[in-house]
Amino acid sequence: MNRLLQGTLLAASLGTLAPCAALADAGRTMPRNVPPIYLQECASCHVAYPPGMLPADSWQRIVNRLDRHFGTDASLDAPTAQRIGAWLQAHAGSGRRLAEPPPEDRITRAAWFERKHRKLDAGVWRLPSVGSAARCGACHAGAERGVFDDDGVQAPAGVTLRQRRAWFE
Repeated sequence: MNRLLQGTLLAASLGTLAPCAALADAGRTMPRNVPPIYLQECASCHVAYPPGMLPADSWQRIVNRLDRHFGTDASLDAPTAQRIGAWLQAHAGSGRRLAEPPPEDRITRAAWFERKHRKLDAGVWRLPSVGSAARCGACHAGAERGVFDDDGVQAPAGVTLRQRRAWFE
């Protein structure tokens, strides 16, 4: 095979593999077309979670129960709820990682979430600088932008040396 043909085949195969690498982390990144209403309504109280973190059925239940949104009344008018719900479901996660919805449709109770955070000492969640597992921005510097990659993880204030060692090993 000549060098030109080899180079062409290599470029073509890399071009088809690159999207696969991006899709591998797609559930934890925010889609590009985030409706401003989602940020306005949902991110006013908590991180605007990327929709790929939950399956479509979970998002539907969450939007249908906004009057009892994890202990808070987060009710929206029907058109706004429908618009946000449709976007969340259209970009919801799927596949083996989300084959089963997490208990209570909580991202922080999903098997993938617990697996990713298994090395954390339970006391880290109770630190004043963290507060709960739902406060992603305490450790993930890019959480407000929907970026949760491992490279952006930082230890929150108050983490002990023992907790830090276990976390970063």
